[in-house]
Amino acid sequence: MSLTTSASSFISKIEVFRVPPRWLFVRIETADGFVGWGESTLEGHTEAIEGAFADLAQRFLGWDADGIEDIWQTAYRARFYRGGPVLMVGISAASFLSGLDIALWDIKGKKLGVPVWQLLGGKVRDRVRVYGWIGGDHPNAVREAARERKEQGFTAVKMNATEALAWLDSPELLKGTVERVREVRALGMDVGVDFHGRVHKGMARQLAKLLEGEGVLFIEEPLLPTQPSEFADLGRLVSTPIAAGERLYSRHEFRPYFEGHALDVAQPDVSHCGGISELARIASMAETYDVALAPHCPLGPIALAACIAVGVSKLNYFIQEMSWQMHYNSDDADLFTYLADPSVFAVKDGYILTPSRPGLGIVINEELVRTCAKEHSRAGVEAWRNPIWRGEDGSIREW
Repeated sequence: MSLTTSASSFISKIEVFRVPPRWLFVRIETADGFVGWGESTLEGHTEAIEGAFADLAQRFLGWDADGIEDIWQTAYRARFYRGGPVLMVGISAASFLSGLDIALWDIKGKKLGVPVWQLLGGKVRDRVRVYGWIGGDHPNAVREAARERKEQGFTAVKMNATEALAWLDSPELLKGTVERVREVRALGMDVGVDFHGRVHKGMARQLAKLLEGEGVLFIEEPLLPTQPSEFADLGRLVSTPIAAGERLYSRHEFRPYFEGHALDVAQPDVSHCGGISELARIASMAETYDVALAPHCPLGPIALAACIAVGVSKLNYFIQEMSWQMHYNSDDADLFTYLADPSVFAVKDGYILTPSRPGLGIVINEELVRTCAKEHSRAGVEAWRNPIWRGEDGSIREW
């Protein structure tokens, strides 16, 4: 039995590019000349994803690029061991599979001459709300940063709640979080507060209660992702919407959160969870439980474009993270650096207009990508690593 057709586009080349500041781009080319771009960024684990591509990319050469679902299911199920952020198929294809999947959707849209959101059922909105980051890993100077974001066109921001905390720590350390929220809210901005899994249960309850009356848009990862039951307990304690999902890598990992009524906002990462295909499935699954969608995306322009394609077509989508001028980026490697036309992500009144070009709706500067990847490699620049934090007693703390 053959799954190909007379119009099939066969994959002839799969390439991976490690580019600054910490991104991994995927380029797929077909024998009939179509090119699609994906993103497999898994922050802090770049070499593992490169290894996954070295292991698996050759498997799909000669396959029909039109067969997105068949490729996805084969990548996911063909090996006995599966699960995890690298492979979702053995501790090393969510992020591999994500980049592959995104690029294939880009190809299909370009081949048919339509945006990816058309292939997902069409748009239910003509623009998507976005938010920018303020404050960095060590939240500070948030009033000035929020004012700058407002001038850039944002109506919402997100910031880290705290620095490193002990398993149980002084309640005094939580008061600064409330003060920073008030500074941002005083400017008329909405604010999400990211606990980042740094705050263990005893203190997370305290901080969530302190923030409850401050008009916070959502609290993110108030606990570690291994604690779905504790998430649900916290949800019964406070009325503030609870968000999480960047460290959940498939709809199967979201399932206990949905069934346990533990989330108000699902935040899957399109570069971690299996690409556009799985992000769309998670979005539909979330809608069943009246859970909103706000994809995690402190990443590059390809991941952002993929998130927007899904967000435009899903009714429960409510806001999108955007890494423009984020603290992990730099002046020479930011969200717009690799785009031929950055205006596609122009922010106005808190929104980005729906992209209209075929495929993902963006044009990647391929020459710059190749040059930067080559220079990055030649200079021996090490892949990005998240910092390791330790307390005053020398014990490791959550970053």
